[in-house]
Amino acid sequence: MKRLKLLIVGLLIMQSAFSQKMLTMQEVQTAIEKNHPTLKMLDAEARSMNEAAKGAYSWDAPQLGAGFYQTPYDPARWKSMNGQPGMGAFMISAQQMFPNKKRQNAEYDFMNAQSTIELQKKDVVVNELLFTARKNYYDWIVLEKKLKVLDENDRLLKFMMQSAEIRYKNGLGKISAYYKAKAALANVENMQLMLRNEIEQKRIAINTVMNRNADEPFLVDTNYTWRDFNKAMFDSAALMKQRSDIKVIDRSIEVNNLERKAELAKLKPEFGIQYNHMTGWARQPLMFSVMGMVKIPLTKWSSKMNKAKAESLVWQNEALKNQQQMIVNEVSGMASSSYTELELKKKQMLLYEQQIIPALRRNFQTMQLGYEQNTEELFTLFDAWEALNMTQMDYFDQLQKALQMQAELMKITEIK
Repeated sequence: MKRLKLLIVGLLIMQSAFSQKMLTMQEVQTAIEKNHPTLKMLDAEARSMNEAAKGAYSWDAPQLGAGFYQTPYDPARWKSMNGQPGMGAFMISAQQMFPNKKRQNAEYDFMNAQSTIELQKKDVVVNELLFTARKNYYDWIVLEKKLKVLDENDRLLKFMMQSAEIRYKNGLGKISAYYKAKAALANVENMQLMLRNEIEQKRIAINTVMNRNADEPFLVDTNYTWRDFNKAMFDSAALMKQRSDIKVIDRSIEVNNLERKAELAKLKPEFGIQYNHMTGWARQPLMFSVMGMVKIPLTKWSSKMNKAKAESLVWQNEALKNQQQMIVNEVSGMASSSYTELELKKKQMLLYEQQIIPALRRNFQTMQLGYEQNTEELFTLFDAWEALNMTQMDYFDQLQKALQMQAELMKITEIK
């Protein structure tokens, strides 16, 4: 009955695993670029700025006025007296300023260019999100490989325990090694629980950056490839072209230049017209006046703010250029260091794969064969297994670190 229950549970687990969709890293990337709310937010902000830029071509509102014109305080003088017309008039006034077209064009270019900064920031956000997803995806790959080894260890340790029980009953072996294997089995089961919990955390993290339900199940592709890096990718010129945060600063410098141009355009004169219509009191003729107006912002007291703003933008750009250089120097050093360590890890893993692990596996197989033929003790078999298991786990730890370095280098060089 117990075996039947275990079989049913195993079948349910297998059915659940087969029903889960496998997501490649490319599919994760596509989901992030399509669904993440931060990217949609930046699109909306860029659209908002583009819509606001349309207001650059607006005119000042016309000014209208009405009231008494050259009217005496004494109402008696408003009437005609002794053949003379009355004094005073009722005036209607209208005034309109005409914007300088060059100023409008400069302001539109500046306001419209601001959206390009937000759109360029999308690449920065995508790069950060992909780095988070890639780290967790790589960790998950290594965890799956470790679980596969632990499952094999579980089978081997159970074989050792069953064999030790039989030998002890038949007086062919000691029971002490049995407890050592039993403790190791419990430790393997504990590690399996820990790794499955870590996998669940990785699933939640990846689902989060894809903007999906955190508990939505899926599997990862445990195959991985090594990217081809070279030191030429980490020099200043290459990083200046590749890095999206550098491009954001480039766009900020361009926008500052356009803003400076718009500030200086405000110093250009603007013209207007004023029309007044007067309806006089008794026997006064209808009168009007038309006046041209000009706004002269070139005077020292009216241009000080615009000139100060234009000068401050020059120094802002100088600060941004130094920020670019600081970023490039920092990431160039980080990339060179990570690249050197990654190459070392690859060489170490090659030794593990080609020499160390195969030798320890052959040693274990030899001890297992000797144990089955009663020429070796359980202690020696257990020691051979323990050495192989520890080395395999060390190898996976090195693999995890190497994949993390690859993720870091892909982030620095913005390889997608």
